[in-house]
Amino acid sequence: MVVQAGLEAKGKELVFRGSDGCPLYAAVIRHTGEPAAGAEHRVLVLMHGGGPDHHSLVPLARHFTDRYTVVLPDIRGYGRSVCTDPARHTWAQYSNDVVSLLDYLGVHRAIVGGAGIGTTISLRTAVTYPGRVHALVLISVEDIEDDQAKEAEIALLDSFAARVRAEGIEAGWEPLLNNLPPIVGVMVREAIPRSDPASIAAAAAIGHDRSFRHPGELAVITAPTLIIPGIDERHPTALAEHLARIIPKGRLASVTMSADLYTADDFARAFAPAIRDFLVNEVST
Repeated sequence: MVVQAGLEAKGKELVFRGSDGCPLYAAVIRHTGEPAAGAEHRVLVLMHGGGPDHHSLVPLARHFTDRYTVVLPDIRGYGRSVCTDPARHTWAQYSNDVVSLLDYLGVHRAIVGGAGIGTTISLRTAVTYPGRVHALVLISVEDIEDDQAKEAEIALLDSFAARVRAEGIEAGWEPLLNNLPPIVGVMVREAIPRSDPASIAAAAAIGHDRSFRHPGELAVITAPTLIIPGIDERHPTALAEHLARIIPKGRLASVTMSADLYTADDFARAFAPAIRDFLVNEVST
């Protein structure tokens, strides 16, 4: 089968190029069973949150390798996907990066999802390239700000970038992590040694772009969509509940992000059962 053979040939990690020529990195955790002929949706792409890199999702990915080949990109700007030009950090470019990854793999459609910023990229990809997304898995959806909140986000991320450039990544994050679940702090701190400060600072320029102007824009998504709510101001529970109502095949998970999660293994154990149930029972095979 073309997709499985292509992934098998590329091994456990790969470097592909975005539509602008930027080299980008992804890890591949192979399906451990026999490939199902014609089943392109056996490919699951999961994108990390803003701050960590793909390593934060490796324990979660391992829960699905009996059914899927899981591809874990380092989002542009993070980990080994270094991009130090702020102008190249836009939502359009991020969704194009997903399509470039699928093209590189020889995959027409895949299940796409992730956490935090990974959810926004997944949603943008589903809206812009609906034919490439078989289903969505969204953990802790990022807020869709009104104009006033957007101005506050720009100021916050510009300050973050300035601290990173002047004092390093850890100093950039220090005033922000207390307002986020503990697991975010753990994942961020673990990724710092693997991160390029100039690239992390450049990625903060995404604050100047708008993902969506209002949640209603997402009502056009027709792919089956699992939504696991966040619990903080930047990942509001109310938005997750609203999206589950307006996306035609949206489903709100019974689990949420939690202040009791501290490690990537905790994260995986908390969310893997709900994701598996969704994939087995609501995503066609």
